[in-house]
Amino acid sequence: MPEFVMVLLGLTLVAFLYASVGHGGASGYLAILSLTSYATMSNEWLKQHAWCLNLIVAGIAFHHYRRAGHHNSTLTLPFIVTSIPAAFVGGLMVVNDVIYDTLLSFVLIWAAIRIMQGVGVDREDEVKLPMKSVAMGTGIGIGGVSGIIGVGGGIFLSPILVLRGWGTAKTVAATSAVFIWANSFAGLMGVVVRGGLDLDISILGPFVLCVILGGFMGARFGSAHSSQHTVRRLLAIVLILAALRRTLGMFGLWT
Repeated sequence: MPEFVMVLLGLTLVAFLYASVGHGGASGYLAILSLTSYATMSNEWLKQHAWCLNLIVAGIAFHHYRRAGHHNSTLTLPFIVTSIPAAFVGGLMVVNDVIYDTLLSFVLIWAAIRIMQGVGVDREDEVKLPMKSVAMGTGIGIGGVSGIIGVGGGIFLSPILVLRGWGTAKTVAATSAVFIWANSFAGLMGVVVRGGLDLDISILGPFVLCVILGGFMGARFGSAHSSQHTVRRLLAIVLILAALRRTLGMFGLWT
């Protein structure tokens, strides 16, 4: 099977899985592309294309979760207000390959471990919203890191929200989706401002069609057909898969 076809199938699957938990899939897209000849492209090229796919899939996921009644704007807004400028500043920064790989590997492993340590809440009456100052501070940190490494931040925000009991799994998915969209857009604008935009439309076009298909099916499944418990399990799988590729790469087992 031609490599390009395998990439398209991989992107579709990643979009389905990530959209089912309200994520855009940037870490998954980066992993897929890193297994192919696209791995020879610069980190700048990779993260910009991942951001574009993030915008589409996170937007689809948010639409489905919001329409199903799972979005809580009171929870979402404090995180977004501070994460957007932080992601913009992060997008202005250029890091070398060693720092990029080390930072991304560390945060993915941390996120995967943390989500497996908690059970979360299933009912709205069990939810305890965070103080606005805490939410805004968290948004700054996640937004900045997301802008630097080229992801939307859902892999960091979701486990925090779930483990702290700040939302049910589906509420977390809705918040993560809009958070990811905003940070991906801000990070991409940071790249535009510093004149570093490098998108290949001939490649991006087919990628976009695949993630639209996978994202639509995944978001519909997660928001309307799966239980809160299933969404948490899917989230754990997403984080583990995102961490696995980076971990193996650090030890030279996956190049």
